[in-house]
Amino acid sequence: MQQPVTGDRSTAIPSPGPSQASFDAGSYYARRCITEDPNWSLVTVPHLTELCLQHIVHNFEKNPILNYLLPEHQRKVLDRLSTGLPLAVTANLVSDEEYWKRCCTERWQLCDVSNYGDSWKRMFFERHLENILKCFIPNTTDPNQVLELIPLCKGYVRKLEIDQFLPPVKVDQKEERDDLSDTGSDFESGEVSVQHYDLKDLITALPHLEELHLTYGVKDCGMNFEWNLFNFTNQDCCNLAAAVKMCHSLKVFKLTRSNVDDEKTKLLARNLLDHPCLVELNLSHNLIRDKGAQALGKLISRSRLEILDLCNNQIHHLGAQALAQALAEKSTLTSLNLRLNCVEDKGGEAIGGALLTNTTLKSIHLGSNNLSEPTATLFSHVLAQNTTLRSINFSCNRLGLDGGKQLLAGLADNKTLTELDLRRTEVDQEAEYLIHQIVWANREAVRLQHSTAKPP
Repeated sequence: MQQPVTGDRSTAIPSPGPSQASFDAGSYYARRCITEDPNWSLVTVPHLTELCLQHIVHNFEKNPILNYLLPEHQRKVLDRLSTGLPLAVTANLVSDEEYWKRCCTERWQLCDVSNYGDSWKRMFFERHLENILKCFIPNTTDPNQVLELIPLCKGYVRKLEIDQFLPPVKVDQKEERDDLSDTGSDFESGEVSVQHYDLKDLITALPHLEELHLTYGVKDCGMNFEWNLFNFTNQDCCNLAAAVKMCHSLKVFKLTRSNVDDEKTKLLARNLLDHPCLVELNLSHNLIRDKGAQALGKLISRSRLEILDLCNNQIHHLGAQALAQALAEKSTLTSLNLRLNCVEDKGGEAIGGALLTNTTLKSIHLGSNNLSEPTATLFSHVLAQNTTLRSINFSCNRLGLDGGKQLLAGLADNKTLTELDLRRTEVDQEAEYLIHQIVWANREAVRLQHSTAKPP
């Protein structure tokens, strides 16, 4: 058998292994990379957990497994989620307020979350829905944009403020007129009235809706102005009346600057009779006259209304007398605003007579109603007897010197009135000063009473 070759240890063949040349080559390439790419560094490979979280975020739309993660991992995923993900994915899955805060602040410059119950998620869904409704064009916009959003937002929407409703696009554009009438001739020229978006399906599907603020009109119409852009049609009114009647959670309803006349007011009032929750109704800046006010008088007697705002309408003494009758007979109203109407002394005296027995109303605004001394005389008796009223506004009426003296006499023993506005009423300066002193003393007494009633 052939013997293995033997020899001196110094001549033994070394075992294979990394040579110095290979180390030198690696060092050379590392130096070359650093030289060519100054941002290159020998960082460690990310942890497997980090790689998994990156994959989850990247594929969240297809595989939203947020609820299967540990809390600390959920936090990392939520911080990295895109705010552009479909709402169908995030609406009912993501409840984290920080995520919805990012959604809001990236979309809108002004974000006052205090107006939304300090809930960013509620703010997002309310404003998102409002934007869709403001831009909705009947017969053009796909109704599914609203219908598909309802299941996603219905748990969060409590208030809607819609200050514009767009009309349908005209099929046949008429030739532009050289002059636009300032008296509404465009509306009276025989053009077919347009119907706006019907809110019925939406409102009845929002179980937590408590406030609804609407204005039928178009903002920023510019040179495309036409009177019918601001037309709240009979069909619009019928649809809206049916919607609010079925919305049993509604507490505040505001329909302003929408050309609501007597007939539409009667229709709305009829559908709001015996409403289980409505406590505030605002129909200010409309076209309501006496018949509309009479319908609202019936509503006062058959509702839980506490606040009624009819500012800037066309109510005269007959309408005021109907409202006064409701105040005298059965009412839960605590605030009534009739500013910028024309109830005159007949209406003012009727309301004053009702307040001799009414025990619920705390605030009455009769500014700019063409009132004079007879109304002030009757209200002097109200001030002497009524212990519920806290605020009266007579501004911009001609009560006169004697009217001011009558009010001062009525206030002699009054301890409850804390506000009486007599600006631009032609009341004697001395009488106005003495009235102010009495009202100020009442206000201070109330403040001290509240401060001592608070627990230490």
